[in-house]
This record gives sequence, structure tokens and C-alpha cells, in this order.
Amino acid sequence: MRSPAVASRVGVLLGISFGLCFLTGLVSHYAQLPQQPVPFPASPAWGYRVTQGLHVISGTAAVPLLLVKLWTVYPRLFLRPPRRLRGLLVEVAERGSIAVLVASAVFLLASGLANSTAWYPWAFSFRTTHYALAWVAIGALVLHVAVKLPLIRQALRADVDDTALDRPTATEPGALSRRGLLRTTWLAAGVAVVATAGNSVGWLREVSVLAVRSSDGPQGLPVTKSARAAGVLETATSPAYRLTVEHAGERRTFGLEELQALPQVTETLPIACVEGWSENAEWTGVRLRTLLDLVGAPAGSAVVFESLQESGAFRTSALPGHFADDDRTLVALRVNGEVLSLDHGHPCRLIAPNRPGVRQTKWLSRVVAT
Repeated sequence: MRSPAVASRVGVLLGISFGLCFLTGLVSHYAQLPQQPVPFPASPAWGYRVTQGLHVISGTAAVPLLLVKLWTVYPRLFLRPPRRLRGLLVEVAERGSIAVLVASAVFLLASGLANSTAWYPWAFSFRTTHYALAWVAIGALVLHVAVKLPLIRQALRADVDDTALDRPTATEPGALSRRGLLRTTWLAAGVAVVATAGNSVGWLREVSVLAVRSSDGPQGLPVTKSARAAGVLETATSPAYRLTVEHAGERRTFGLEELQALPQVTETLPIACVEGWSENAEWTGVRLRTLLDLVGAPAGSAVVFESLQESGAFRTSALPGHFADDDRTLVALRVNGEVLSLDHGHPCRLIAPNRPGVRQTKWLSRVVAT
């Protein structure tokens, strides 16, 4: 079973999973940048939900594929290297690149799974570290495929039971046939997909045992950061609460009742988290453009939002002008027909189409048009 015939076939699907995970990860990283050379689109509203769902699903599917791939090739690590200097240097370089690929792949999958459960047993920035090592992993993967391409082609063109490419010492039969191992691997990857996909595919939630965050929270929406964790329990419920809206020296402040007195609109928009979960909801509130007009902010103005929370990486967020002008972008006061719960951003929060959930600022205190 430990043969190029098996390793190449598993490697193809693993490469597809890694490629899909890498590309969708780039989308997520770009969507979170405060400055974007090419504006991230506001439509379709569900775009980020799809790409981030695919990111987590493909990463989870890669776990059993990587384990089987490593199991099939690890005997090669113990082969005696060539004695000639040139051959030895080539072998050392090849094994070194494989070590980098394996180490970065294991780190990405392990830390990605931890992130999907909101568990961060480390002090470094997950987003920047994950992004940097993704480039390392994909670069090492491209190099590995380039070096092994002749062997991969030969193995894939031959029958899976062909032993022409086997190691001379690979003579004992395994507990499974090669076809049995491959079928088991495809099944394991499929189970991983189904067990995770419920985070973003509603009709799979009853069977997605790993989709622990879906619909889990007040008002039918998961909570990533609670009001208690953000330290806003008092300020968010204070009768003195005011939302400040500013532009070029013009300033207006609004209490909760004043916000409720402004024209209210309802939009159905998904909220999608970088952890992979997403959920559609009906949001009711004031169009952001309505508030910006009250302080004379021109069309196309970018907007910076500040939260009542005193610290944290996402206490502030920047919204490009085309999002701010979109009629679907709201300062939301209600969700699914109910007043926002504290954990979902009461007294008001930002909700915009096609945005990462971490950029949909909760517990708004200040809105500044630039």
C-alpha cells in the first residue's frame, strides 16, 4: 500500500484541497484589509459566506488526506542517501523542501481547526501567521510537485495495482488492497466534509457533528465574542448611551430612541465568520447612508467605526465608500424581529453585505466618515 501508485492518487486530491483552501484563504485575508487597492465587492451578499465555508471545509477534508499521504511515503525518509556529492545535495534539498511542506501543512491544518472552534492556545497573531505560512506551504507544494511530476505522471497512467514503481523492499501485502485503502481515504475525506459543512450549509446541520457553532446562540445566531468578554455590559445598557456620527467637523449624536425614530428598513443578509460558520438573518435598522447624509458626508466617503469595547484587534473597522453607499448597509437595531441582544451588539451594530463577521462591528459608539 505504501507505493507511488497510492501516494500519487491521494496527492492529487490533497493538492486540490490545499489549492482551494489557499485561494479562499487569500479572499478572506484580502476582505479584511483596511486598505484595498481593488475594492472588495459588496455583491453578491453571500459571496464571503461561500468562500469562507469552502475554506474551512476544504481544510478539514485535507486532514485525513494528509495523514494517509504521509503514511504512504514515510518509508522513503529512511532510505540511504546517495554517496556522490551531487546526488547527496539534490537529495538533501528535496528532503528539506518536503520537511518544510509537511511542517507548514500540519501547522496550518492544526491551527485552522483550533481557530474554527475559537480556541487560541498561542500568543501570536493567528491571521498574520496563518497567512504567511500559507505562502510557505503552497510554495513548497509547487516545488514538490515540480520535482515529482515525472513520477506522478507515470504512476497515474499505470494501473493502481502496477508494482513497477514500488520500492524493492515493498513485497509484503497490506491489510487492505490498494483500491480498498483509496476507497477508505475518499470515504474519510467525505465524512470530514459532511461533518463540517453544516456550519454554512443549513440542511446538513442535523448530521454535521463538527459544526458546533451553527445556530448556537441567542436569536438563532452564534456568538464569537460576548458582551461580557468585550467588557461592555455597563456601557451598552447605560441610559446615557449616544452614537456619534461625524464628518469634517460636523457632528450629530443619537440616543437609542432617536435612532429608532429614524426611517427603519429591513434587509436579509448573512453574517459569516472567519471561523467558518454563517447564518442568514433579517436585520432592521437605519441605513448607514441616511446617517451620513445628516452630517453632510458625500457619496463615496469611507467610514471608520468604533466600538464601545475598550480593546481588541477589531475594536475599530474601516468600511470602503461603496459599502457605505450600499442601501443594504445598516446600523442595525433589531435582528429576526427582536431587539438586538447584548451579545449581538445592542444597542446597535454594523451589518453590511459580503463582509467578514469580524468587520461587522458590534456595540457601535462612533461613526466617522473620512
